[in-house]
Amino acid sequence: MPNAKADREPGKTVTRADLSEIVYQRVGLSRTESAELVQSVLDEICDAAARGETVKLSGFGSFVVRSKGERIGRNPKTGVEVPILPRRVMVFKPSNVLKAKINGRDTNAVKD
Repeated sequence: MPNAKADREPGKTVTRADLSEIVYQRVGLSRTESAELVQSVLDEICDAAARGETVKLSGFGSFVVRSKGERIGRNPKTGVEVPILPRRVMVFKPSNVLKAKINGRDTNAVKD
């Protein structure tokens, strides 16, 4: 089985097609089934976020929807004050395991 990690360049963006190809290579589903599986997982994450739910992927991190209140902003070019309407934003909080991996530390010694 080819090593999918070795084929990627550092700093490259991982796309939906890349994820589908990795599922195809590692799991053994057809390319079509792999693409459908990846799409299904991404759709469920999007639907849960739209409902305001937190999506936690153990060993990876959590996607959390937060509400931001109305506030006054300022146009940096003109200095004119502009109201910023209340909105919901999604933030990602990486797990301790992911943080350790990014920083090159031993992930076995870290609890999630």
